[in-house]
Amino acid sequence: MGKISNQQVIQSLTSKFGDRISVPNEPFGLLTFETSVDHISEVLRFLKEDKELKFNYLTDITGIHFPEQELSIGVIYHLHSLSNNVRIRIKVFLDGNAPHIPTATSLWEGANWMERETFDFFGIIFGGHPNLIRILNVDDMTVFPMRREHPLEDPNRVDKKDYFFGR
Repeated sequence: MGKISNQQVIQSLTSKFGDRISVPNEPFGLLTFETSVDHISEVLRFLKEDKELKFNYLTDITGIHFPEQELSIGVIYHLHSLSNNVRIRIKVFLDGNAPHIPTATSLWEGANWMERETFDFFGIIFGGHPNLIRILNVDDMTVFPMRREHPLEDPNRVDKKDYFFGR
């Protein structure tokens, strides 16, 4: 069972993709880099199928929302090379008005539910997904609850009024 370092992963990625991936960093030892929506499928396929890297396990797909940024919606992939015992994180930022990204279900069948959950909570459209419907929220819901597009508290709640607390 071989062990590869983050530096070896970076070297493989930069030799294959050059400036199509961002300058990587290592918060808490977890190799993290960004790429674009145009290159994510190619990067994921390379990481999974490379004979040395072998990132064959998709740990998670999730989203993030930064409403103050131009590209406000992010999709985050966590991959694990079981044979090398190395984990990485890949980020892709999208236009919040039209968050579209290709599906990863062609590489990992387990991406199906992860992408449905991310769609359900963030409204990210995974192009080519076999069944992109809500998975946890009600079907007729019109908002995406993990987006920061709504007030954090209902201003009309009566149980939060000062007179209930002697103020």
